[in-house]
Amino acid sequence: MDDKKLRAWWFHRQGLDGSQIGRAPAEVLTKSGWARSVAGSGPYLSLFARAGVSRTAVDTAVAQLAIHELPAARGCTYILPAADFALGLRVGEEFSTGEMALARRLGVTDAEIAKLSSAVVRALRNGPLAPDEIRAATGSASRSLGTEGAKKGLTTTLPLALGSLQTSGQIRRIPTNGRLDQQRYRYALWEPNPMAKFRLSMTESYTELARLYFRWIGPATVYEFQWFSGLGIRAAKAAIEPLELVPVEMRSDRLLFAEDRELFAAFKTTGKPSYALVSSMDSMFLLRRNLSDLLTPKARKQNVDIDKGQRQIGSLSDLTSNAILDRGALVGLWEYDPASGSIAWRTFAAPDKALRECVARTEAYIREQLGDARSFSLDSTKSRAPRIAAIRNAQKSR
Repeated sequence: MDDKKLRAWWFHRQGLDGSQIGRAPAEVLTKSGWARSVAGSGPYLSLFARAGVSRTAVDTAVAQLAIHELPAARGCTYILPAADFALGLRVGEEFSTGEMALARRLGVTDAEIAKLSSAVVRALRNGPLAPDEIRAATGSASRSLGTEGAKKGLTTTLPLALGSLQTSGQIRRIPTNGRLDQQRYRYALWEPNPMAKFRLSMTESYTELARLYFRWIGPATVYEFQWFSGLGIRAAKAAIEPLELVPVEMRSDRLLFAEDRELFAAFKTTGKPSYALVSSMDSMFLLRRNLSDLLTPKARKQNVDIDKGQRQIGSLSDLTSNAILDRGALVGLWEYDPASGSIAWRTFAAPDKALRECVARTEAYIREQLGDARSFSLDSTKSRAPRIAAIRNAQKSR
């Protein structure tokens, strides 16, 4: 397998080569896959890197329900295009029962949550409400789970009802200020319910998820799809089987559609650098979660700072900082420094003019439109400072 070609192909299929410039947010997510959402800047960065989408355009797409944040694969939150809302909710359904199982051990009954859910729906008929407002409107229908519940991260019964109603498509969660990189929400009735006309069984839903997945990031292995979907290995194989995928080349465990194999065979790499600054949770990483395939032999030996010292980047499953890609290869790392309004970045080889221009574009986008680039909700300026310092020191000493 030509690793260089494979990386460039993934880069191209993900639209990071400029082929999606000018597309609307929903189109980008349809093409490159659902964007992982953890109250950080990742979705904004993903859409900007691929299509140059402004923050305002993303927020408008959210407000118009062209895209939305939902619990989906593995029960994790993603930003999905409207065409995939029902599928996302269905494949996330099996992963939404953990809190209720815990609650039952604390004495909560299904009937109690059903009654509370009905009260929530009635309260929301007057318009969207924040959790505290819902709690006030539903009165005694929700209750505290006491010290024991607090120890297990479940303080009241209200989140159980909200989670159940959201998974079933009866309500949806709306960012309070309309932005995806924050963690304050209101809840609203979802009418029409996206699940109302969805007829696929759970088995058929996972096959449809696999169909999307191998379009987004094929060639990929069964085990990579298994991780993304959260299925067991037998269920993952069963989901893939109807698709009649083929190996990208003889004896390879990387699979893709037959027509995509023809496109891959004809695909030509370019000698001209093509850069993208992306989030550490970009689809290039999280769809397959196989970081080593994006590293050249030289890059694998690069030391990076982690919480407890340093490790070679080739030994990591996930990145601790955001990434610089060149035709699919990981060539550097970056963090945004809000104190100076600049990007701290390092590369594993000498940077050129094109890379400096790419950094400058991304830096201006973050400074002028986002204000910061948190990786997740608890990624504060203070917690990021050691990573920023380490990146700057590494670039100075290279």
